[in-house]
Formats: sequence, C-alpha cells, structure tokens
Amino acid sequence: MADDLDRLLDEVERRLRRLPGRGPAGEHRHGDEEEEEELEEERAAAAAAAAKEGRSAKLLISAGSSEEDIDDIIDEICNDSGFAKTPLKLKPNSASLTPESNSAVVQAHRKRCCPVYLGGSSSPHGIGTSISKRTCDQLRCTACDFRVSLFNDYVWDQSCDYLFFRNNMPELSKLRAKMRKKKGARAYACQCSWRSIGELTDLQTDQQLRWVCGKHAE
Repeated sequence: MADDLDRLLDEVERRLRRLPGRGPAGEHRHGDEEEEEELEEERAAAAAAAAKEGRSAKLLISAGSSEEDIDDIIDEICNDSGFAKTPLKLKPNSASLTPESNSAVVQAHRKRCCPVYLGGSSSPHGIGTSISKRTCDQLRCTACDFRVSLFNDYVWDQSCDYLFFRNNMPELSKLRAKMRKKKGARAYACQCSWRSIGELTDLQTDQQLRWVCGKHAE
C-alpha cells in the first residue's frame, strides 16, 4: 500500500510541474523579483512543514499550488487506465488461523495405510505401505461406523454371527464368550463383520469387508 501511495505522490508532483506557468522545477515563469522573493519564502515555509508532515504535505503546499489543481490532478491520475489497477496484496497474518485451517494443519500430519494390511499378533502394526508391510490398527468400518477392535492371540468361535457382534460390541466382557485362544493369531471385529487372521493379508483381497484405514498420527 505504501508503494502505491508513493507512486500516486510521484505522479501528482510530476503533473504539478507541467501546469501552465510552471517551469521544470515548479518555478513561476514571471521575472518579477518581488514575486521571486515571495516564492522563495513560500518554498521555505513548505519545506519546514514537509519536515513535520511528510512527503504528502510537501506536495500539497509546494510551489503555491491550489487545492483545485491538486484535486483535479489526483482525479485524473485515479481515472487514468494505465495507473495501478493491480489489487493490493495484503500479507496474511500467520498468527491468526481459523479453526478450519487449524484442522487442515492437523490433518496434514496424519497418513493412511496404502495398501491396508491385516495380520496375526506377530505382525507389527503401524502405517502400512507396499515397502513397509505393517498391519493397520486404526481401522474403521464404513458400514456400521464402528472402530474395528483387534485382539492378539485370539480367534473367533465358529458360532459367531451378526447378532452377537451387533448386541455385544464393543464390550470385551461379553465378547470373550466367543473368543478362543490361539497363539500368533489376531481376532478383528466391528459391529457387523469379524475375521480371524493368522498371517499378513492385504485387505483388498476380502471384498466383503467395508473396513478402511482411519489415518495414523505421525
């Protein structure tokens, strides 16, 4: 904004010098000595005022210009199609973040597994990739909107059904009724689906499961 103001003041000063009756330095072209002395006094007064008021004050009182002349010049400059039509660029205030932008920053530090792996209790868990094959422990079901629970060294009894998980998830004390011990295995379940996994498995190979990675905090 300061740059645009400087440009405006420069243009005003330049056009003032071109007004009729003014020379290259804003002097009267009349040769009367008395007028010259008065002009010098006006300049001295203008310089003193400019030292206190700044450059804009200097322009407004320099060379005995009338307010009408200055107003006309400013209007002409502002209406000139070639003068500063670029919008002002305001610097963003990085200290004032909206809740939405704060949320975006938090989300930027969370990652999803790609691909998503299931596995037994011996398989490490974390952010799974094609290189780092880790089992996801942040699974969520898009069908029932429940977080997927997992239990190391257990499998589900063959008698498990939809109603059992619908009525008992996620209460571990009730789920234990149909959990069976098995070293190295891992039992997964949400409110509508369940699986017993013994080895590393790509989730995409089981099309019936509606489980997705719910993102991991780095």
